Amino acid sequence: MIWSQELEDVGKVAFAYLLALPVGWYREKEAHSVGVRTMPIVAVASCAFILLVGGWGRASMDAQSRVLQGIAAGIGFVGGGAILKSENRVHGTATAATIWNIAAMGAAVALEHYLVAVFLALLNFVTLFLLLRVKQSIDQDEKDPPASPAKRGPDG
Repeated sequence: MIWSQELEDVGKVAFAYLLALPVGWYREKEAHSVGVRTMPIVAVASCAFILLVGGWGRASMDAQSRVLQGIAAGIGFVGGGAILKSENRVHGTATAATIWNIAAMGAAVALEHYLVAVFLALLNFVTLFLLLRVKQSIDQDEKDPPASPAKRGPDG
């Protein structure tokens, strides 16, 4: 066991956790069931799976590829469970996409793509935060369709 490598890996897991916290906090604040606990756990698990296979340079490309495929498929399955259809609406797609993004962010940390990891976390947070009002506006427009023009009388 190489303690310096182990400590570096623990630091990576902690960094993935910290990057996922703002997204999880925001999801929780907006009263979503997948939030402050789930997002950091997804990030650290994804990071850990990559680290366990050895990270870049310490494992074969085949092994790395299989782990990344497993993460993508597994998280896709988990995210799919967050998507619900009720009446004519589909809910949970942003949650599913967020879970997938957070997993990719955790993997990026493990693979030492720190700028990519920070950018993914930032984009996720900003998208959820800034585009919420746009989504609410679109949803409101769908609920309240524009009034049809008044029918004209016989005088035109």
